[in-house]
Amino acid sequence: MAAYTPKNILITGAAGFIASHVANRLIRSYPEYKIVVLDKLDYCSSLKNLNPSRLSPNFKFVKGDIGSADLVNYLLVTENIDTIMHFAAQTHVDNSFGNSFEFTKNNIYGTHVLLEACKVTGQIRRFIHVSTDEVYGETDQDAVVGNHEASQLLPTNPYSATKAGAEMLVMAYGRSYGLPVITTRGNNVYGPNQFPEKLIPKFILLAMQGKPLPIHGDGSNVRSYLYCEDVAEAFEVILHKGEVGHVYNIGTKKERRVTDVARDVCKLFSMDPETSIEFVENRPFNDQRYFLDDEKLKDLGWSERTIWEDGLKRTMEWYTNNPDWWGDVSGALLPHPRTFMMPGGFERHCDEGEKYHDESFHFSSTSNQSRSCRTAVPDSKTSGSPMERPLKFLIYGKTGWIGGLLGKICEKQGIPYEYGKGRLEDRSRLMEDIQNVKPTHVFNSAGVTGRPNVDWCESHKTETIRTNVAGTLNLADVCREHGLLMMNFATGCIFEYDAAHPEGSGIGFKEEDIPNFTGSFYSKTKAMVEELLKEYDNVCTLRVRMPISSDLSNPRNFITKISRYNKVVNIPNSMTILDELLPISVEMAKRNLRGIWNFTNPGVVSHNEILEMYKEYIDPEFKWANFTLEEQAKVIVAPRSNNEMDASKLKNEFPELLSIKESLIKYVFEPNKKTFAA
Repeated sequence: MAAYTPKNILITGAAGFIASHVANRLIRSYPEYKIVVLDKLDYCSSLKNLNPSRLSPNFKFVKGDIGSADLVNYLLVTENIDTIMHFAAQTHVDNSFGNSFEFTKNNIYGTHVLLEACKVTGQIRRFIHVSTDEVYGETDQDAVVGNHEASQLLPTNPYSATKAGAEMLVMAYGRSYGLPVITTRGNNVYGPNQFPEKLIPKFILLAMQGKPLPIHGDGSNVRSYLYCEDVAEAFEVILHKGEVGHVYNIGTKKERRVTDVARDVCKLFSMDPETSIEFVENRPFNDQRYFLDDEKLKDLGWSERTIWEDGLKRTMEWYTNNPDWWGDVSGALLPHPRTFMMPGGFERHCDEGEKYHDESFHFSSTSNQSRSCRTAVPDSKTSGSPMERPLKFLIYGKTGWIGGLLGKICEKQGIPYEYGKGRLEDRSRLMEDIQNVKPTHVFNSAGVTGRPNVDWCESHKTETIRTNVAGTLNLADVCREHGLLMMNFATGCIFEYDAAHPEGSGIGFKEEDIPNFTGSFYSKTKAMVEELLKEYDNVCTLRVRMPISSDLSNPRNFITKISRYNKVVNIPNSMTILDELLPISVEMAKRNLRGIWNFTNPGVVSHNEILEMYKEYIDPEFKWANFTLEEQAKVIVAPRSNNEMDASKLKNEFPELLSIKESLIKYVFEPNKKTFAA
């Protein structure tokens, strides 16, 4: 049979133990595959298990429950999923005796939701369902041949019963609807990252604390153990070589009694097993033996690689090096743990880094919020939250005026930042920047405005499109894939006075108004990209107009420009005082604000009013002359935008925001008056 090659894989439960090793392996080994992880971050899962993959460009994490049909259907369609590896499940047998309904809900209903979504979308080419050896029930002690894939299912506890029930659904959907299903049944797995309710990590953590190792009953129960990396390789083989409609046992013929495991752990810690092992009451039903026939998987080319002694030593070393990986797990280390006995139950306390993703990010599955469902992005106004991780900005536009000023603001506020090295149109370099910098927010002040002005764009249209449209969209999309908010500096030069917004009326263009100025190609590209960016819920668009700063030597400063012209028009316009508004953009990032914002000071000011101030504060001898728009048109290539922007939305968010004339005096002319006087 020809090998199967997936493109877009959804792995459920991959913040858990086994699935995280599978996900990390596939992400590392197959950069051409896109891996989407869906996990609700239950008590026994952690985003830290996915640390090796967190910055990989082919990895995406979505927090959510497989029981949400809307979410599952949405992900399959929007991520173009062709392969599902379904690991998500409640798996601890002890818990199933005390909370069996939760096992039915997760293991059966959750699987049913996935299968139905596969049927409805009709796009799945492989559905790999992860089951357990426990569905076979207890193996006779004198059996020489293990349970093979066609053996009868005889589960003996609520956990294995729900897994068997899920298997029946998988089989039914394969037969009735032709879903390309494969089922796996595996032995016990051990290794790094496993939640310590399971036998081996529990023994190791107790031994690290010098406490006795509790064994249920007389400890004669026999189990087979596989090291996690060997199991991850088995899933890699099944993914590519497994045959649709088949079941594969993932096992080993090497068996160990529970007492043997305890003695081996004691040996690693130089403990006396006679005094360190404690026999406790047995659980309600404790299968004596599980034994699998693994020949079918071996025929595909897989074999166990890690010997028990090496695997156990590696596991012990990992836990001793990461003793606080799971936080307070005292409840899990009890002889008979129950979920409700663990710290916080299902609301297990996470470390600060995990809280950032778990609580400051959302993934809505409701149909009327489809835009916010596209990726996990920071929730609005979470600034100051104790879960917030330290800020770090990645800024594009280092050589630009606004980009340079942003760097100075970060230095003043003590915010770590770095400038992006990649060009906006180079997706791989953008991803490399994000991987290297690990930012919390991305600022985009890069773009083509023209050299020396927007007239340049009229004769360099493809270059303008490449940066202003394709590049900006590229950066927004990369940020979306990495769950990052992008602060995008745009322009308000996409409007011009019209009958509904006449000059001098005080009626400004609002954020939701449709751009009406197409006089320059520069403005066309800016209006075009702004419309497309509305589809990205991780973007905050800031419409800047005729930017002004206190640096009157900067040739890009609007005041500097008009003070050097022989003639100027005299039209009132909305403008942006960068000294006041750029720090506000940083605060907007801290608040995780999104959408479109008219990023100007309230009100308007005319060319003549600005030059009158210039004469009053800077140069009493300064003189200028006006000309009409018709006269101006003779000396420029492209028409210029003139308008008033309604800044009430920004003013409501930042009540301290000054009007344009007040801001000009406070931030530009007063400071320069003192400087010139000196």
